[in-house]
Amino acid sequence: MENLDLSSMKLVDRPETFDFEGISMTHYFTDNWEKVKNFQARPDDILIATYPKAGTTWVSYILDLLYFGNDALECETSLPIYMRVPFLESCFQGSPTGTEMADNLPTSPRLIKTHLPVQLVPKSFWEQNSRVVYVARNAKDNAVSYFHFDRMNMVQPEPGDWNKFLQKFLKGKNVFGPWYDHVSGWWEKKQTYSNLLYMFYEDMVEDTGREVERLCSSLGLSTSVEEREKITKGVQFDTMKQNQITNHSTIPFMDFKISPFMRKGKVGDWKNHFTMAQNEQFDEVYKQKMKNTTVMFRTEI
Repeated sequence: MENLDLSSMKLVDRPETFDFEGISMTHYFTDNWEKVKNFQARPDDILIATYPKAGTTWVSYILDLLYFGNDALECETSLPIYMRVPFLESCFQGSPTGTEMADNLPTSPRLIKTHLPVQLVPKSFWEQNSRVVYVARNAKDNAVSYFHFDRMNMVQPEPGDWNKFLQKFLKGKNVFGPWYDHVSGWWEKKQTYSNLLYMFYEDMVEDTGREVERLCSSLGLSTSVEEREKITKGVQFDTMKQNQITNHSTIPFMDFKISPFMRKGKVGDWKNHFTMAQNEQFDEVYKQKMKNTTVMFRTEI
């Protein structure tokens, strides 16, 4: 697979969101829609699905290590995770589209990531009975992380200040739509689609080794205890933050002077951002939006 030269990418003004199939999107994720919709999944594909900033890179890296081992990383250090695990719906000028990158992946299984809500996922994943790993993160921490991400990522809409961003989050007007619908839509899918593993970011922070083991057993991998321990050590937040394969430091449209791509990775950091009034408002909206789903979250551990 040819090396991806992101330095040639043209930086334009920050994009505006628009309504696409009922959710807020930017053209970076809809320009290649025909090919996304008609993407041909394979039975051994593994789709990594998340709402933005819910542990996508973390799970991608764990799966990459489980399947392709440390050796693959040692001899291919030039390949960052966003090339090893293509972002299916992405379409950035000056670089291959996500569908092209996925089609050209030499690995088996192919690891592919998406932020699409469940109803927009290409049908072929379900038809081929591909495996899916979904990671969900509690709404408060997810909102904080998404805010800092939008501040530093020039291909995301301008977030404004924290309160302005929070109001947008509560209305579900962020790119990829409402958090509530995303986590509950995938939760519903899990009830009828047995090849979907639904994971929680908070569980991964609490006991990474246990969740790595859970991934192995769900995917039928007989990874040795030593190997699992080695991987668990290698995927700790501070290690990944320093690792060029995972920290996205080679992407030109992310401004690390504003905020790093991997910021804190903590559970409960929302307490440093929410005022009492914001917290009350958030809880009120949350109760309303989540009243019809059984999925439960922890906002601290």
